[in-house]
Amino acid sequence: MTEHRPLDFSTFLLSLGTSALVQLGEAPDPTQGGDPCPDLAGARQTIDLLALLEHKTRGNLDDKELKLLNNLLTDLRTRFVHATKKEC
Repeated sequence: MTEHRPLDFSTFLLSLGTSALVQLGEAPDPTQGGDPCPDLAGARQTIDLLALLEHKTRGNLDDKELKLLNNLLTDLRTRFVHATKKEC
């Protein structure tokens, strides 16, 4: 049996970030045979969920968690803007 990383807030954030990358078509989608398949509405929702977590956890995160969440949001928002420009 494979050992898994302990479940903590950072692991949860990384899981949501990975989902957003799949939804942006920037990571393989295991449900689609590995081929990237963009779902920009889903990506937007996942990014909004991360933003909601940022708001609701304000003042309750340690420095490492806060930095991870801020970096994830910045990166995913930038990727989302680039993805929407590709569609046009």
